[in-house]
Amino acid sequence: MASSVTLGSCPWVLHHHPSTQSKTPRSRSPSLITLKPISLTPKRSVSSASHTISSSLVTKEDNNLKSTTSSSFDFMSYILRKADSVNRALDSAVPLREPLKIHEAMRYSLLAGGKRVRPVLCIAACELVGGEESLAMPAACAVEMIHTMSLIHDDLPCMDNDDLRRGKPTNHKVYGEDVAVLAGDALLSFAFEHLASATSSDVSPARVVRAVGELAKAIGTEGLVAGQVADISSEGLDLNDVGLDHLEFIHLHKTAALLEASAVLGGIVGGGSDEEIERLRKFARCIGLLFQVVDDILDVTKSSQELGKTAGKDLIADKLTYPKLMGLEKSREFAEKLNREARDQLLGFDSDKVAPLLALASYIANRQN
Repeated sequence: MASSVTLGSCPWVLHHHPSTQSKTPRSRSPSLITLKPISLTPKRSVSSASHTISSSLVTKEDNNLKSTTSSSFDFMSYILRKADSVNRALDSAVPLREPLKIHEAMRYSLLAGGKRVRPVLCIAACELVGGEESLAMPAACAVEMIHTMSLIHDDLPCMDNDDLRRGKPTNHKVYGEDVAVLAGDALLSFAFEHLASATSSDVSPARVVRAVGELAKAIGTEGLVAGQVADISSEGLDLNDVGLDHLEFIHLHKTAALLEASAVLGGIVGGGSDEEIERLRKFARCIGLLFQVVDDILDVTKSSQELGKTAGKDLIADKLTYPKLMGLEKSREFAEKLNREARDQLLGFDSDKVAPLLALASYIANRQN
């Protein structure tokens, strides 16, 4: 029996097969799910090696992305340049001051590097709708502060109990659990202060308030926290008791919600229309789910040294993951489809301005750590 569902903005067909085991699954989830994506015609190719794409007018013709010019966009140069701007802004926003220990702990994790995908997404979304980097930078920093908070708290012994993050000892291993909790708390609260106080006066107060509301919703019980709780509750569950819908609830909230907020905040402070903001929301929702699918794949295919964090920890914790539920090859196919669905949301935007977002989707799909 087949049923059509929509994951964020991404339509799929789930084929339910009755279980051959005697254990009765929960009514909300099938005992075994084979994912069969709705057929999508492949779009224009993206080089996974160089992350360089063809920048052109993005239009839809025969369900394909067509290229009308041949100018090249260097994504790695773009993301390094933007990440450097974000790093400098974060360093300035959270200086080393009294009380020293808490600010040292905050800066230890906040300035530990990382890909800065969320703030770069925020800036690219702002620029897509006609804004400038400076308008988006406070929002971009706020998102990264909250992301860093979530990593500090994730690594705690009461959560994932991890010793390694971004190739370095985790925050609680350096500063102790008590200070690590407080460092995360401080980053969370300061993120909203920074967004509200540092955003340019060129952005209307109404848009700042809207951005604050979006960010708060994304990390509360309708967003990140909801996903975290569902994830914790899923550890050790039998595959007959859960299904793809449950896994996607976890990751649309735990991972995609903050990526979605990043794009939406960029669209809001950049002056985007409601329609443009909603298209950015759907794009980010797809790449957010894509990010988690790829993360699950890397967790079982890469080493700790390659990842810069503990590999195989989800397997050890008996967590619900895409490879565990779907198998490795089906997970890879799902990632490819999500990448194409994300790109579809950007049809019709100016080709030069949309190039970073198209390349970002490809980067997430092809990342190796």
